[in-house]
Amino acid sequence: MKLVEALEALNESPRPESPVLEIHLACGFTPLHFLTFLNAHLRREFPEHKIAVEAGLFGDLPGNLERLERAQGSAVVAIIEWQDLDPRLGIRQLGGWAPRQLGDITQNVRGQAARLSDSLESIARRNNVTLALPTLPLPPVAFTPGWLLSPFESELRELVAGLASRLGRSPGVRLVSSQRLDRGSPCSSRFDVKSELSTGFPYSLSHADNLAALIAHIIRNPIAKKGLITDLDDTFWMGVLGEVNVEGIFWDLDHRAQKHGLYQQMLASLSAAGILLAIASKNDPGLVEEAFRRANPILPRDRIFPLEVNWGPKSASVSRILQTWNISADSVVFIDDSFLDLAEVKNAHPDMECLRFPLDDDKAAYQLLEDLRDMFGKSSLSAEDEIRLDSIRASHTFIEATRTHEYTPECFLREAEGKLTVSFLKHPPDPRALELINKTNQFNLNGKRHTELSWKQYLNEANVFLLVASYEDKFGPLGKIAVVAGRSENYKLSLDHWVMSCRAFSRRIEHACLLHLFQKFDAKEAAFDFLVTPRNGPLRDFFADIVGSVPQTSFSMTRQQLLDNCPPIFLRFQEPSDE
Repeated sequence: MKLVEALEALNESPRPESPVLEIHLACGFTPLHFLTFLNAHLRREFPEHKIAVEAGLFGDLPGNLERLERAQGSAVVAIIEWQDLDPRLGIRQLGGWAPRQLGDITQNVRGQAARLSDSLESIARRNNVTLALPTLPLPPVAFTPGWLLSPFESELRELVAGLASRLGRSPGVRLVSSQRLDRGSPCSSRFDVKSELSTGFPYSLSHADNLAALIAHIIRNPIAKKGLITDLDDTFWMGVLGEVNVEGIFWDLDHRAQKHGLYQQMLASLSAAGILLAIASKNDPGLVEEAFRRANPILPRDRIFPLEVNWGPKSASVSRILQTWNISADSVVFIDDSFLDLAEVKNAHPDMECLRFPLDDDKAAYQLLEDLRDMFGKSSLSAEDEIRLDSIRASHTFIEATRTHEYTPECFLREAEGKLTVSFLKHPPDPRALELINKTNQFNLNGKRHTELSWKQYLNEANVFLLVASYEDKFGPLGKIAVVAGRSENYKLSLDHWVMSCRAFSRRIEHACLLHLFQKFDAKEAAFDFLVTPRNGPLRDFFADIVGSVPQTSFSMTRQQLLDNCPPIFLRFQEPSDE
């Protein structure tokens, strides 16, 4: 983005009723053009928000951070440059670079790094922090030539690496990737000496733009994709299985098929992080099973579900996979080497990301791996990530079992041995709760989403409660599958959010959660901030069963209505102490 484009973006006025996204910027330099670029990129990332960025005092990064330790529910951007660790590592203060001073500089950097780290960890307990560690080159402070890595420089970089390692483990801190910043902003073009000396702003315009763009993207923290569907021939492996048989497919360096092996390795990594993987291939089912059994791919067969192998259209296979997973097309990526199959699937599922596996371009194949990391990456892993595939299989088994001719709902649910565990702990916020709020569509009270910041601010309200429910039965655990948030006052519930994973359908968990809320808060009535969305049909059906008609907007339900129309519930209930 050019500076003139950033200025034009700031002239675009959001709607008067738009929510305000407040950002606290803490840095030691004069922010000038960086502030302009950050505002512009935040507007692109949050088009429905008004953006308000507040900068601290020039030259006082430690003080700016310590003042922010009292903030709560805010988004904080912190930038640490070398001069913030010791003024002698900048060019605006003359403090001496003599060899005898290098040890003192190192010692000062160590102490300042510890001070800044303490402040940032304190801020991150109640706020979201996006942090950039030194992006500018070190000044020529050493007696060694510039092409030689000096012990002094090595120790400074070790201290910064330790700072990154410590803060990277803090749940509320996200660090800007130096490798990604290097790609868009080469080190040699970052430092503007003239601007630093004349105004105290050390960045070139291009560097300010690239850094601001990365920070804005980190603040938005885009929702990760949930599932990946892949082709087999000339994608998952090199070769067409039906033509070359099992002996003729490869994914190794010796057969010039290493990119297929790297792709499998990436898929195995995604699977271990909780991403759903499926196959849609025009092939012989028996031959494919033989290939997995005999050739032993890097991604094992048991990490793939379902496996759609047939001679029908790929789009039909993809549709069945989506139905089995019970997730929407916009949460899924489809990868194939065939332009025709990609076009067919895209035509059937316009919201799906359809990517070509670059069979004859090693560089593009490597870029695909980086793109997959970005699309599926998340800032942390949860217990639900570990069990997601097993819970999908368990749900599939559950659904199949209900289709037997002996099935009656009461009989089956009684024998399922279901257990529901609920927690009302809201500090620190459970990341899974926000994930469900922002991803769940079919059982969603109103489709309203939250940023991490707005979610923290909502939960910080004293009268807001948060229920997070986990479920397991004899078919396996489903993990945390339901979230309810709202207020309780004068024997009345006001529910602002209610979502439930589609994996938990048909177990009467929704009835159990609502009954428990009525009982816990001794409420006689519940008001629902309800809004019809294109896809929340299951929740509409639930409400119709209880109140007798499908609501179209916000409405209320009495406790007696629920009791009169609630089917039998066969769940063991558990509410551990939230301490």
